[in-house]
Amino acid sequence: MRVILFGATGMVGRGVLRECLLDGRVTSVLAVGRAPTGVTHGKLREIRHDDLLDLSAIEGELGGHDACFFCLGVSSAGMREEDYRRVTYDFTLSAGETLARISPGSTFVYVSGAGTDVRSRAMWARVKGRTEEALLALPLRAYMFRPGYIQPMHGVTSRTRLYRVAYMVTRPLYPVLRRVFGAGVTTTEQIGRAMIEVARQGAPQRILGPAEINAL
Repeated sequence: MRVILFGATGMVGRGVLRECLLDGRVTSVLAVGRAPTGVTHGKLREIRHDDLLDLSAIEGELGGHDACFFCLGVSSAGMREEDYRRVTYDFTLSAGETLARISPGSTFVYVSGAGTDVRSRAMWARVKGRTEEALLALPLRAYMFRPGYIQPMHGVTSRTRLYRVAYMVTRPLYPVLRRVFGAGVTTTEQIGRAMIEVARQGAPQRILGPAEINAL
């Protein structure tokens, strides 16, 4: 299975990259982004591309892949809706529409978030909801991952300082969080493995929460 990965330098993306490189069913990973991953592996190839709104220059490199794992995203804290939409909706649909055109029927997995809803009063939830709707309308096998609390594993860290501190505090408490919140808790490892399973054999529904992610 050949995979394209967007957002490989973020917390979720790094976790997904790790699982793809470890899994023998994944034969190659093409990481597309504006910064290098810093990872060297025989299955990994990287394309540095600054303008994610225009993928025409690298379109020839994107064909022939079985799945795209889109893990790129930012926190909405302190952002204007216009700026947040550009990263969340515009970047994602740029990739989705390109792949729908050159590889129709391929799998596209988008990392959304628990609470996503186009009717929500929360700006981030509305924008992610519209992103999900647009992806599901494309001729792709599109799946929306809506994780709740995500525990980074195996040395994966967040690039956001506040989140890094929070994860350092909660890491020893993770077993307790898992017992108390159960279905609302997942890990970068489980997300990566679940994406690979979805690409291989699909899933019963197109929108998956933490419980469905963990089950996969």
